[in-house]
Amino acid sequence: MTERQSAASRRKRSRTSRARLNGAEEAIPAHLDSSPAIKLRVARSPRHGRGVFALEPIRKGARIIEYKGKRVRWSWASRQYPDVEGEPTHTFLFELDDDWVIDANQQGNEARWINHSCSPNCRAVNEEGRIYIEAIRAIKPGEELGYDYNIRLPERLTPTQKKRWPCYCGARTCRGTLLVPKYGKPTLPARAPRRASKP
Repeated sequence: MTERQSAASRRKRSRTSRARLNGAEEAIPAHLDSSPAIKLRVARSPRHGRGVFALEPIRKGARIIEYKGKRVRWSWASRQYPDVEGEPTHTFLFELDDDWVIDANQQGNEARWINHSCSPNCRAVNEEGRIYIEAIRAIKPGEELGYDYNIRLPERLTPTQKKRWPCYCGARTCRGTLLVPKYGKPTLPARAPRRASKP
């Protein structure tokens, strides 16, 4: 690469980059760099399927990884990944707003394997249309990352819906579902009644 080409390349990178979205363009400010190089490992999870594990200590407040994927319209995602009544739900879609989602099935990275947790050690942060996973407490090497998906449905939660969105985190505070009430704080599952002791 010549000096002239190199300078032109730097100028091009310094401008706002654009991501092509089904015929539309979305501006992504160039100052928002990609995720820092925190060492992570994707492996079998005791919670569910695959999970993401820290390979080094992660301090509270650290930005761990960006949730990457193709930005697509909800209408397209709904057709691509139809919701089948009575079947468990599972996609790698991250909602940005009422119109757009990140589809990590396309151009996704390790962040798509981070499982839900009702007792999370991370949180998702939307920064100018990009999603970053940040530590909300110190994380030890070998610990699985997890954030609360906080999935809200427009209708009232029913036992059937909760079963379609099960949680496997195993936390003491597990609410048994990835869903949260449409309004207010998440609720914990009802405790099973104690059995009466035999006389």
